[in-house]
Amino acid sequence: MNRLVSFLVAGFIGLLILSSAPFVVDQRQYDIVFALGEVKHVISEPGLHFKLPPPFQNVLFLDKRILTIESPEADRFITAEKKNILVDAFVKWRITEPKLYFVSFNGDQSRAQDRMSQIVKAALNDEITKRTVREVISGERGKVMNALRAKVAEEAKQIGVEIVDIRLKRVDYVEQINNSVYDRMKAERARVANELRSTGFAESEKIRADADKQRTVILAEAYRDAESMRGEGDAKASQIYAQAFGQNPEFYKFYRSLEAYRASFKNRSDLMVVDPNSEFFKYFKNSGISHAK
Repeated sequence: MNRLVSFLVAGFIGLLILSSAPFVVDQRQYDIVFALGEVKHVISEPGLHFKLPPPFQNVLFLDKRILTIESPEADRFITAEKKNILVDAFVKWRITEPKLYFVSFNGDQSRAQDRMSQIVKAALNDEITKRTVREVISGERGKVMNALRAKVAEEAKQIGVEIVDIRLKRVDYVEQINNSVYDRMKAERARVANELRSTGFAESEKIRADADKQRTVILAEAYRDAESMRGEGDAKASQIYAQAFGQNPEFYKFYRSLEAYRASFKNRSDLMVVDPNSEFFKYFKNSGISHAK
């Protein structure tokens, strides 16, 4: 009976040992095998592997995928002209040297991210303090990111990490500077608006003066043409009168006398004091109409 119990206990222990020996390495992981706390080897290929049961050997899994570090809030930096700006950046990274990474952080990912955040912040400070606000925001933003990537990548190698990419998500002024910038922009827009308004008024006055000038010229030319046409008409009429007078002077005199009579006796109330024997009534006498005495 004792032999049977011993056999069962031994079988159970053997089963535990056999069940803890195999382990599976995922394609998204590195596996570090330890022997009594010492790193024996690193497994990077996925598949089924075997180890000694604890406490003789243990396994630590590390993520080999690209990971992201994002700041919970933007950090404040001082530019070359001593102005405060807020910079929000993110880092893409991955483990390339699992053994070195483990020695540096004991496999703690949060400690690794804190360390890389410090490295990025120090590199950002070095780059921003050499540049003006305009250069950081727009002019040399690409250069800042390239220099930042090179500095951080060099330090990350020393802790077994590769920097895949670093980007500046947002670069902005602090609140006090924002207000002064908005006020300056508002004043500049007001100045431009006033300048445009003044230019528009000057242009309108110029257009109005030009229109008045054209109106005066057009009226003068029209009056000139009208007087010229009137003169030509009078000359033509005089020519016709002269021709008529030349053909029959007596008829011409008679016709002109009729026009004079028509102009003189328009109204019944018209009164003329004139000698009846004057030349004016010549055709009244010859017409057989008795004249007033």
